[in-house]
Parts: sequence; structure tokens; C-alpha cells
Amino acid sequence: MSRILIVDDEERIRAVIRKYAEFEGYETEEAENGMQAVEMCRNKDFDVMILDIMMPELDGFSTCRKIFEMKKIPTIMLSARGEEYDKIHGFEIGIDDYVVKPFSPRELMMRVKVVLSRNTANTAVNCESEREVFKIDGLEVDFTGRKVTIDGEAVSMTPKEYDLLFYMVRNRGIALTREKLITDVWGYDYYGDDRTLDTHIKLLRSSLQEYRKYLVTLRGVGYRFEA
Repeated sequence: MSRILIVDDEERIRAVIRKYAEFEGYETEEAENGMQAVEMCRNKDFDVMILDIMMPELDGFSTCRKIFEMKKIPTIMLSARGEEYDKIHGFEIGIDDYVVKPFSPRELMMRVKVVLSRNTANTAVNCESEREVFKIDGLEVDFTGRKVTIDGEAVSMTPKEYDLLFYMVRNRGIALTREKLITDVWGYDYYGDDRTLDTHIKLLRSSLQEYRKYLVTLRGVGYRFEA
């Protein structure tokens, strides 16, 4: 049974998430602030963390950083604000998804399911004995090791940047619509703000440095990895 840590200073929101999570068969624990969440993660393991940004004492961003120093827990961040800065900052830290309040509890559970299945799939890929690697110029994408190097130097990316790059490289030369990218990479029909895709493309281009030239924008359609 997967264990979910729900971190929010509003008891009502924690109760709603807990109700839907337990209905889906998940085991849940709660923290009412970031400091408590850090201590809980220090002593226990969780499969997914649902974390609010705006909390007293320790905000969601700082909480994430402290927890990720100890262990990497797939994280869905909640916020009453939908600014692009907050999304980019969260993804740069290493969160897996971002949900703007007010949200649909059912959609949140769907996102939890996707994060869990993706994390399981990534673990399985990393256990394969045969390495799968794509190279072009100084860019190397190691699917099996789940790492990217540029001119021999390892590049640090967010989990979603890896997912997006791996998907586009596997489908290189193919025009990928925004809808297909969102559905296949995020793993569900995305009902939120589709600017999330643009945010991740922007982050990915920054990470790829000079090799961002391979990520081609198709106006009115989507994107293509042009090798």
C-alpha cells in the first residue's frame, strides 16, 4: 500500500485529501507545517508527498529543499497562486507536479496515481542490464541510467525535464502536438493550465545550453526534437 504524506496548515484541506486518498486505498499521514513534515520524513519513508507552499514557520519550497537533502520523495505541490515563477521555482527544486487551489480532489488523486506509476516505471528502467544511450554532438542522453551529459559534464535536471527530454528524443523527428506531449508525458488528460508545458520547455532549453537548438517550436502545433 502506497503511503502519502499530506502537508498543509489548513485542517479542512488535509481532511478532504485524506478522505479521497483513503478511498483510493492509500495510507495517509498528516503534517500541519513544514517543520513537522521534515521531522516525519527524517524518521519515515513516503511514496508521495502532497505539500502546500504557503505555510507558517517553513514554507513549501524550504520544506522541499530540507527533505530532498535527506531523501527524494515524489512531490505534488499545492498553491493558491498560479504564477509562473512559483511553478518554475518548484520544478527547479525537483517537484513532480503543481496544482493550483481550489482543486478537484479527484484530479489530485489521478495525479498521485500518475506520479506513483511513473516513479515505479523509472525504477524498472534503471534496473535494466543493457544501457540505452542516444548521442548527438556533445549531448548524451542515457535512458537506462536516467542521466544527461553535455560535453562530458553531467547536467542536473528536474524529474519532469528528464521525462520530457526522454520522450522527445525517443520520438525525434516527429511533430508532437501540445496535447500529445501533455497526455503522454504527464500521463493523463491535463485539465489545468497548459502553460505548464511551456514552463518545462523553457527549463529544458536552459538545461540543454547550446543544444537547445534541437528543441524546435512548431507554431500552432507543438514541438519537435530535431536531430
